Amino acid sequence: MANESFPAYFVLLGFSEWPQLEVILFWIIVVFYVMIVLSNSTIIALSCVDPLLHTPMYFFLSNLSLLELCFTTTTMPQMLSNLWGPDKSITYTGCVIQLYVFLWAGATECILLVVMSFDRYVAVCQPLRYTIIMHRPLCWKLALSAWLSGLTESLILSPVTLQLPFCSHHRLDDFLCEIPSLIRLACGDTSASEWQLTISSVIFTMVPVGLILTSYSYIAQAVGRMKSEEGRQKAIFTCSSHLLVVFMFYGTVAMVYTDPKTNFASKNGKFFTFFYTVVTPLLNPLIYTLRNKDVKNALIRQLRKWISP
Repeated sequence: MANESFPAYFVLLGFSEWPQLEVILFWIIVVFYVMIVLSNSTIIALSCVDPLLHTPMYFFLSNLSLLELCFTTTTMPQMLSNLWGPDKSITYTGCVIQLYVFLWAGATECILLVVMSFDRYVAVCQPLRYTIIMHRPLCWKLALSAWLSGLTESLILSPVTLQLPFCSHHRLDDFLCEIPSLIRLACGDTSASEWQLTISSVIFTMVPVGLILTSYSYIAQAVGRMKSEEGRQKAIFTCSSHLLVVFMFYGTVAMVYTDPKTNFASKNGKFFTFFYTVVTPLLNPLIYTLRNKDVKNALIRQLRKWISP
């Protein structure tokens, strides 16, 4: 088959071998997408308008919510189009845009979760110095560093991947354009791209997990010294739920990106992709924010103002 670096379109096979599953997944994604947009938009709006939420924690959470909106809006409409009708194609331009934005948002989230764990470490282990350490200029610098790190990752890996000689059938065994599936479509030598992807995956998944675990180990020590049993249980529940979401996100990303041509990644990659593009963006606002009393109270205050100004 002839090799092409710049095909006119790609065919996203997705779950086309299971037509009945496609119908079920379509409605699941519709419900999840609506919930993701509403929940994350609510968090961003509340963080902006409610003075009591003008704290470093909610500043980072609003950044995470903005990331989730970018992440899902880049992928879910295409997934819905793919699942709904017989046309599974995506233009080359659409694939390029999706690849750049998807990788930018995903890599940024990997770094931002580390920043948030550092914020929690300072809040729990250095409570008296929290406002001094986590001052506004530092928060802006940390958030900007996360966004720029993700952008740098996207600008490095995406062009290299798009220059690969793609096979003429243009069929991606995936439901979106991402680097592992594009590497598997290439007919030429992809060893350089695979090594770059593996190194980047280690930097953006394994290193952040190590830093997050270090932060939470110090948090666990501080929690263990708490005298209040109720406060200790609440802190343990909160930390464990945060770590669960973190491991689900980093774990599924690492399985797909660390070694994209392994038999395991080739067969199961799209299932893991579905998880970190659909499930995790919904869990993040539910786990990190919407169960929080401060957010609930802020929402009630804003609703009261809106109902009876």
